Amino acid sequence: MTAPPATRAHLNTAGAGLLSPHALDTMIDVLHAERRDGAYETELRLDGELNEQLYDELARLVGAAPDDIAYFDSATRAYASTLPLLEPGPGERVILSPYEYAGNLLSLLALRERHGFTVDVIPLDSEGDLDLEWLERNVADDVAFVSVPHVPSGCGIVNPVEEIGRILRGTDTFYVIDGCQSVGQLPVDVAALGCDLFTGAGRKFLCGPRGTGFAAVSERLRAALERGSRDLHVSAVDARLAVEDRVHTARTLELAERSTAVAMGFLTTLREAPDPAGVDNTARAAELTALLDAVPGIDVINPGRRQAGIVTFRHDRVSPADLTAALGECGITVWTITGAHTPQYMLDRGVTTAVRASVHWYTTTAQIEALAAELRRITS
Repeated sequence: MTAPPATRAHLNTAGAGLLSPHALDTMIDVLHAERRDGAYETELRLDGELNEQLYDELARLVGAAPDDIAYFDSATRAYASTLPLLEPGPGERVILSPYEYAGNLLSLLALRERHGFTVDVIPLDSEGDLDLEWLERNVADDVAFVSVPHVPSGCGIVNPVEEIGRILRGTDTFYVIDGCQSVGQLPVDVAALGCDLFTGAGRKFLCGPRGTGFAAVSERLRAALERGSRDLHVSAVDARLAVEDRVHTARTLELAERSTAVAMGFLTTLREAPDPAGVDNTARAAELTALLDAVPGIDVINPGRRQAGIVTFRHDRVSPADLTAALGECGITVWTITGAHTPQYMLDRGVTTAVRASVHWYTTTAQIEALAAELRRITS
């Protein structure tokens, strides 16, 4: 992967990572071909890459089969286009975490208004981690699905998705992971996790173009979606038969229209992306957190025992918007977030706005040190 230009310190990968020159060139070449030869003709010429290789690469990335993959224009669209089709009804429960992204939460709450199911929220322990003992006690036959973000949008906690998978293994409860902020910076193997739906974004830690996202949908969940039944608890045998009959793949969930240039740019990104197992954002985030903790007046919002590449903070006098603007003038890109994006955690704790800095493989120690030094200067 080619490192980005050193003119700015880009610490907003959680918003959108830096596109590689190769992906940019691919997109430009496709647009020129569409202008020269026609959009349909260009799409037809690239059919093998668009309809086979893109799915192969996404499947390899998350440990799925190509038939499990559906391509979308965002992770939120993938979530909102898939999960509501289950339509859990009265008498059933859905279990969420307090770290749910607002877009997903709004989709689920609107679904609850239509179908009357109950929503339970996993409590947190004293460190801010999910209370897995509570979850284990509360998973029962009436739980339609459990939904958890691998890494939330508002802070860098890594939720224990492996342990949740072990709790749910062998039950009829579907398991949903929002991987919007994790894919590209943490290894993901949906088969090992045992999840039925994993949604991911292309533009964030994968550093692909905007307008790219995907879902990995298990055989069992596809069988339930295809049956269109309120009896959501489809046996593994029924699911296997539905898929073996080749009636449906996850692509039936996709939207009809997509940009060929963007999809090809995403494919280029996937081909050259570094192995997430070698991306040590945890160490980078810990380095940044330690430096921020030493700046007077800075409050770092970092719940949980394990952190990934997102560090969120506030100052006791200078507003997040002013901090973001002042850092931008110094060549350091961060982002101002609102508590409403992770409402059940942030707003409940009085965090209405904060600064989010997100590190990745291209972040250097010098850039992290520069951020802390500039914060000292700005807030002194």
